[in-house]
Amino acid sequence: MLFAQKPFLERVQSDPTWIAIGVGILFLLAIVIALVAAFIKYGKLWIQAYFAKADVTLLSLIGMGFRQVRPLVIVTAKIMAVQAGLDISRRDGVSTSRLEAHYLAGGDVMKVINAIIAAQRAGIDLDFDRAAAIDLAGRDVLDAVKTSVYPKVIDCPDPQRSGKAYLSAIAKNGVELKIRARVTVRTNLEQLIGGATEETIIARVGESIISSIGSSEFHEDVLENPDRISKAVLERGLDAHTAFEIVSIDIADIDVGDNIGARLQADQAEAETRAARAFAEQRRAEAIASEQEMIANVAANRARFVLAEAEVPKAMAHAFRSGNLKVGGGNA
Repeated sequence: MLFAQKPFLERVQSDPTWIAIGVGILFLLAIVIALVAAFIKYGKLWIQAYFAKADVTLLSLIGMGFRQVRPLVIVTAKIMAVQAGLDISRRDGVSTSRLEAHYLAGGDVMKVINAIIAAQRAGIDLDFDRAAAIDLAGRDVLDAVKTSVYPKVIDCPDPQRSGKAYLSAIAKNGVELKIRARVTVRTNLEQLIGGATEETIIARVGESIISSIGSSEFHEDVLENPDRISKAVLERGLDAHTAFEIVSIDIADIDVGDNIGARLQADQAEAETRAARAFAEQRRAEAIASEQEMIANVAANRARFVLAEAEVPKAMAHAFRSGNLKVGGGNA
């Protein structure tokens, strides 16, 4: 009887139920091994996110690895958002999927989160969408928020950009004024995307200062009241369509340069003198040419007179030969 029974292994191989159980055990074993490996790799980050209530699951961390996203960056950003009191539960908030999307788009996730936290502390309305858009546009969103809170000063002109240490403007009386201005600006987050940069602010302010000085009758008026130049420039709304809001324009330094008007008048007088000299020289040359022409005419007339005198003997000889003229008063 014992030899008649089939061995246990042969019974298992012939029974489909045992085959299914074996496959299931292998599948569960593979899942357990994968979970253990994932926990070893992402367990520390998941524990940090769990205790910080950052709402990041282990499956999300595994998916980040497949999507080429650095889990450390996302988890750190979520923890910072939670600690700062930002909303991470809503879809339009600082969710894991939005952070991943911004990371995959090439954005700086940490800089965006720091900018949002700084804006919240300063009472500035800045949501994730706008901060991410500013970052993807190539602007430093964190620096923009800091500039909104603490305005920065721009030199006009900027020696590092233009190589000039001052602006040169001329009043109506022809006196040159060398001027340096300092423009205090803060970031306008509403127009940061697509708005003009600092170069535009510097160019507009410099043009307005030169125009204001050029419309002054005397340079002494500008020296006595330099603040009126600042007020006139501020009234023109030079920060329109720019990424900044002009807080103030201060005249840092004014120096008196050359008297351009007097120099131009002297140059004009010198040019007129040269023109008069040239005209007189032309008249003198014309007079000399006319004199030489008259001398030539006199010589020509004298030659014709000599030629006429030479014709007289010929005429007399012809008269003698023809008998029209006799010597001694004889009858013809």
